[in-house]
Amino acid sequence: MNFAVLTIFPEMFDLFWSHGIVRRAIEKKRISAHTVNIRDFAMDRHKSTDDRPFGGGCGMLMKTEPMAAAIRSAKIRNPASQTILLTPQGRRFDQNLAYALASLNDLILVCGRYEGVDERICDTLIDFEISIGDYVLTGGELPAMIIMDAVTRLLPDTLGGAESAEKDSFSDTLLEHAHYTRPRSFEEIDVPEVLLSGNHRAIDKWRLESSLIRTFLKRPDLLEKKRLDSGEIDILKKWCLDIEKIIRSQSLHGTDALSGS
Repeated sequence: MNFAVLTIFPEMFDLFWSHGIVRRAIEKKRISAHTVNIRDFAMDRHKSTDDRPFGGGCGMLMKTEPMAAAIRSAKIRNPASQTILLTPQGRRFDQNLAYALASLNDLILVCGRYEGVDERICDTLIDFEISIGDYVLTGGELPAMIIMDAVTRLLPDTLGGAESAEKDSFSDTLLEHAHYTRPRSFEEIDVPEVLLSGNHRAIDKWRLESSLIRTFLKRPDLLEKKRLDSGEIDILKKWCLDIEKIIRSQSLHGTDALSGS
């Protein structure tokens, strides 16, 4: 996977590429990454990359000529690249989109600044637009880092274990199960006994239930989208029976309270 990042602040990426999984992926040659400084393609002596919008209004827009030249330069180096503009108006980035991007060979990530990018750039030089959420940032650099991190960890031989990415949150439309490490007891809270049992079948069952519980409590919308298997349905049915039992017991308590007994 080859990443080219178009930005007016290339120095922001030096530290990002020098640490963690991304650094190891570069060292293993699973990815290559470089920046293209949009200012290098500016046409005036001040290296200007912004200009006033036609029609008036607040803020400035990225100039068309430097942006177009920078994208075309990146395309010459990697002709098969898909060009992505990071913008709040784009498709919402999620794990499924990360998997889709990981299946590609080359990505050009265009980091806008100011009030945005001239629409003619979007119409002629951008393959698709991506947003990391419904909020506004000062530029596309942080979204570009998020996308590179999420995509890189899905590539073969970039994580510690072969199944690590497959068991991440959202990979199966569920949040990941709870995790515990040493010490066995911390501030009078103990690690669940099943995790110390050595019974891998019981541990897998506990982790599935933990994953379902966490998803139900934190992101129930994910359960609505997921096609549940028989084991997951059995767990949810058991919860239903337990909840009904609790409701019935509360109803009885209410009757007793009203009767004064």
